[in-house]
Amino acid sequence: MVQLTFSQNSSITISGDSKTSSQFFRELEDKSGYSFFYLEDWIENIEVTENFMDASITEILNAILSDTSLNFYVLEEENRVFLLQNTVVYDGLPPSFYKQNDSIAEKLGAIAQGNLPPPIFYNDEVSQTSQDLPVVRIGRTDEQNLRSTYKLSGRVINAQTGAPIPDLALRVRGGNGVEVTNEQGEYELVLPAGYNVIVASAMGIMDSEREVIMYNDGTLNLQLQESLEQLQEVVVEADAGSNVEDAISGSEEISSEESKDIPLVLGERNILEVAKALPGISSAGEGATGLNVRGGKTDQNLVLLDDAVIYNPTHFFGIFQALNPFTTEKVNIYKGAPPVEFGGRLSSVLDIETKNGDTEKISGEGSIGPVTGNLALEIPLKKEISSLMIGGRGAYADWILQSLDEESLNNSEASFFDGIVKYHHKFNENSEIRGTAYYSKDNFSITSDSLYNYSNRLGSIRWAHKLSEKTTGVLTASNSNYNFGIDYDDEGNSNFELDYSINESELRYRLNTRLSDAHTFDYGLSAKYYAVEPGNVEPKDSDSNVEPISIDQEQALEGALFIGDEFKVSDRLLFNVGARYAFYAAMGEATQNTYQEDAPRSETTVQDTIAYGSGEFIKTYGGPEARVSARYLFAPDFSIKASFNNSYQFIHTLSNNTTVSPIDTWKLSDLNIKPQKGYQATFGLFKNFNGNMYELSLEGYYKRMDDVLDFKTGADLLLNENVETEVLQGEGKAYGVEFLLKKNRGDLNGWVSYTYSRSKYRFDGDTSEERINNGEFFPSNFDKPHDLSVIANYKFTRRYSVSMNFAYQTGRPITYPVGTFRFNNADYVTFSDRNKFRIPDYYRLDLGINIEGNHKKNKLAHSFITIQVYNVLGRNNPYSVFFVTEEGEVKALQSSIFGVPIPSITYNFKF
Repeated sequence: MVQLTFSQNSSITISGDSKTSSQFFRELEDKSGYSFFYLEDWIENIEVTENFMDASITEILNAILSDTSLNFYVLEEENRVFLLQNTVVYDGLPPSFYKQNDSIAEKLGAIAQGNLPPPIFYNDEVSQTSQDLPVVRIGRTDEQNLRSTYKLSGRVINAQTGAPIPDLALRVRGGNGVEVTNEQGEYELVLPAGYNVIVASAMGIMDSEREVIMYNDGTLNLQLQESLEQLQEVVVEADAGSNVEDAISGSEEISSEESKDIPLVLGERNILEVAKALPGISSAGEGATGLNVRGGKTDQNLVLLDDAVIYNPTHFFGIFQALNPFTTEKVNIYKGAPPVEFGGRLSSVLDIETKNGDTEKISGEGSIGPVTGNLALEIPLKKEISSLMIGGRGAYADWILQSLDEESLNNSEASFFDGIVKYHHKFNENSEIRGTAYYSKDNFSITSDSLYNYSNRLGSIRWAHKLSEKTTGVLTASNSNYNFGIDYDDEGNSNFELDYSINESELRYRLNTRLSDAHTFDYGLSAKYYAVEPGNVEPKDSDSNVEPISIDQEQALEGALFIGDEFKVSDRLLFNVGARYAFYAAMGEATQNTYQEDAPRSETTVQDTIAYGSGEFIKTYGGPEARVSARYLFAPDFSIKASFNNSYQFIHTLSNNTTVSPIDTWKLSDLNIKPQKGYQATFGLFKNFNGNMYELSLEGYYKRMDDVLDFKTGADLLLNENVETEVLQGEGKAYGVEFLLKKNRGDLNGWVSYTYSRSKYRFDGDTSEERINNGEFFPSNFDKPHDLSVIANYKFTRRYSVSMNFAYQTGRPITYPVGTFRFNNADYVTFSDRNKFRIPDYYRLDLGINIEGNHKKNKLAHSFITIQVYNVLGRNNPYSVFFVTEEGEVKALQSSIFGVPIPSITYNFKF
């Protein structure tokens, strides 16, 4: 409290009981004989409960104003008291006003000023920011604690949804440094004393400025509006310069809105298909499930939906995503060294986040397309406190199969649905909880005797809380389940039902401590439990001749300890350094075989069979993992980045298909199957142009993988009790260069990406049975050296735009028959080395017209229509090549998913 007086105050007795602040100050004015000067709204929130006996005016004012932003100035000779907002009265000129050689002036200045800071001058006529927000005064000047800088902290939330805004870039106009909000939307800035303008920008958030005057340390919470104008473009502008400034390389963020205008098959928004248009991300082919990231297998991607693993995030063999586009907020993709909290996969992390429900009003969004309908509702339960989001989607594709002129498909079935519910509750500024429940299911039958089905089920609870001014914590509990089944029903006695499932539960606690401006620590631990049912077969009815089969359950524990530090050496040099220790234990109850040392694994080489009791450790694996990233800024818009990381993966998929299938099984590491290990190094150049309108990046990578799985020729993987006899473990390598040019704003926006990459594997066992291609490196099934994507959107007006999606890829490798021979009166085919040849190159052009409804404010609902044509050129891109023998001659045939142009019209609405 600043106290400026010139004589001793007289004694005053006054009580604050049962009085409003206005009544108290009027009584104080009467009893003291002083005239008070203030604005009424300054004191309306002051609660006076104290009683004062024989106190001076300064003692009374010091007590009642101690917890406010008000100071006071007592002018004794005129019996006046002035209340002041934040500042103090300067009754002398600062020393700098006088000439330095004027010794008398220096003395007068020192006497007049004491230790007061230089006055803060502010021009009220300076134009306000675009949002016309009032100037905010922070803190209260304290004569005993005068500094040149003060700390401003707070939390930033979305004004529409109440959700925290992470990764928001905050900077001071005229300054060079940038601070970023954490996952809870919290920030801390160090600002010069006096007038400052804070500039805030983030993806999908309206750029905003806020004027503040710093008198002392204080808090400022911000509510920012969504950027509706930018959502009409294909690409929502990201944090200004974040692609250059962040230390972590190989990371991408895609908003669900980015798929809004991009023409895709049957008009379906698909955030995973958008990801394939980015450098370093591809799939084995059109209609293939899963992503191949930087030469890795599809099982090497950790896909999370609100912190819970989703094992198959697609519907209908990968053609549609299993994510409601209206409930999905964004996906963060990490292709290089991921944040230290993530582990368990070699290639990438896809961290998918859903939206929080609107806490202000009921709102919704939906679409009706040729084969699916989508709907999402946001329901406030308690205003500004809690909300519920509900989303559902279903397919009605059976009519397409029924209408095709193909008799074999008349009894076919293809349907799916998914649903999601999310609850979000904000207890206070320091604590909030969210819970998500999700379920999806597919049924398909292309033949009349078999019905296939697969489903995902997951749930997660996440509690984010603030432990102190510097430390926040996030506690997460999740459960995930994936299963598939086959219902076989023919005219004979071979009817059966087959089931497979994998279930995992995880508990994770992550802490974030901002130790200083130079060090921010992430640390914590996680524990996971796996339970796999490798398969059960039961006769479908009493007439079936099928014998029941049940493969023993597999169980395992996986855990990790992790710590990371984002270390700011200088404004130019930034490190993100972390370490994990991963631990894994395969557990009983189970039996495991041991095999002869120098012989291929088979039933004839079994050396011993070991029985393990319930909960007994069969085999343990583990080791340290590194996460190292560095960034050096040559200029605010140009940087170089490098990274290195290594990972363990304790879970594998078993498949002998060229592309991923929904009925591929997951296998845990055990006594005979080792975990996969991966090592990756990257280096890249990142440059922005024209005020971050254009982004340019060029990044190279090299990856090595050990103990990756592949199948022996003719392997039988499903319902095999000794599956280790059918697989091989070898090494892999992948390397490439990724180019990306992106235009973020303007009538024409989009990006061009190109990747040159190679992905190769080698399996060189002790015997010929354990070698592939004589132990030499050969291309993987998804090795595509050249991959080009062009995404473009041109906006004619605010309502009308056209969009384009072009993709070109080298044809994937394939194994061809190269000859025939006859033995014992039977014809046999000899094949080439594995993946020696390639199918024809893939290319496709999609076009779309986007029509927004009018933008009248008071409409019941806003509409949006997309008219799209998938595969405009009618390119008959081969999905696979297979061979038949006709009249002793081997002929090659190809199958395609979409060999003709596919038009679609989708109606979208929002209310």
